[in-house]
Amino acid sequence: MATITPETLLRDLFDVAVEVADPMQSLARFLPPRPAGRVVVIGAGKASARMAEAVEAEWGPCEGLVITRYGYARPCQGIEIVEAAHPVPDQAGVTATQRMIALLEGLGEGDFVLALISGGASALLVAPLGDITLVEKQEVNQSLLASGAPIQKMNVVRKHLSRVKGGQLAAAAYPAQMLALMISDVPGDDMAMIGSGPTVGDTSTVADARAILDKWDISVPPSVSAALAQGSQVVAPGDPRLSRVTNQIYAAPKQSLDAAEKHARSIGLNVVRLDNDLEGEARDVAQEHAQLARVTQAKLKAGDPPVVMLSGGELTVTRRGDGIGGPNAEYCLALALALDGAPNIWALSCDTDGVDGADEVAGACIGPSTLGNAKTVPVDPVNALKNNDAHAFFKQVGSQIVTGPTLTNVNDFRAILVYPEAS
Repeated sequence: MATITPETLLRDLFDVAVEVADPMQSLARFLPPRPAGRVVVIGAGKASARMAEAVEAEWGPCEGLVITRYGYARPCQGIEIVEAAHPVPDQAGVTATQRMIALLEGLGEGDFVLALISGGASALLVAPLGDITLVEKQEVNQSLLASGAPIQKMNVVRKHLSRVKGGQLAAAAYPAQMLALMISDVPGDDMAMIGSGPTVGDTSTVADARAILDKWDISVPPSVSAALAQGSQVVAPGDPRLSRVTNQIYAAPKQSLDAAEKHARSIGLNVVRLDNDLEGEARDVAQEHAQLARVTQAKLKAGDPPVVMLSGGELTVTRRGDGIGGPNAEYCLALALALDGAPNIWALSCDTDGVDGADEVAGACIGPSTLGNAKTVPVDPVNALKNNDAHAFFKQVGSQIVTGPTLTNVNDFRAILVYPEAS
């Protein structure tokens, strides 16, 4: 460990967390034997194409259609992979979703559907309710993303403005049997919230959706108000059309943090687990973690092994400026400011899907020299945080982490590495 830089050590922990959630490493043991008769594979999400690839590695060529983010396609033998936009939907997602619904509506009782759902499905499965246009759907989505609302709240609204979310995709396949395998990217691993729950019944109401829009001051076009007034098509958990559906999470943030912890301990680090499912405003959580890091360091004596503080979950950003950022980069920037160059503390925060916010950057890494490096560029960290411009800040100081598509998605990974102050 003495020959590994703190930055490399943190990146190694992140890579371990991502690798254990790779569908090619983890999905096969959750697959049943290939059913007799017609088998149709559908899916959506940033990991869904990799999931489809893993399925065909076990089952051979399959019929089906999977929608993933641009740049996240994988070679499949029979399953068609369609790329569409995320986090704001586009026409490619609309067209592919229509085709998926049509594929399901022709199935019978003897058919079997394997649904592959991961984070990102909320934007990639696009079937606006009523007279809502794609442009209006995009506007609502952008407003939700900028509002700072937790992902669970955003997904409640999305369900009630959709013809596929909230159990409706599974209902379209009835009476076929369905197994839905999911990678969780939501705090608490609530299956009804992963990808807005296209295969899971939901108990929320239109009134809940309206209350969320009001609380986060999100204005909507008349078509959205009209659709909500007419009532959504979200499927209740006890609906007979869901009676032949089995939903199962096979990969989740806890497993990735467990793997990172195991690796950390194997190289001599002590580990503090903060939470698998942290939520909250990124800059506020960073303030709390900075204080925890200082308290942890104050308890260490010279010669003590370093401590790594691990956490997962999904933080949010309330958009205040016009910069380029995401919750992981904003967390790192706020953490650097709160630590103010504290010696012997480093940190990394990345999204395990390789995309923090809307930019092609996983996150960032900080250390005692981060703010000092900013003075040589120069770039003002305080203004960058004020303008939600964390990605631009870390690009300037050379501390961005760019992974490209990781082909999985178990949400944010954060690690703070604390050495004794006097070491």
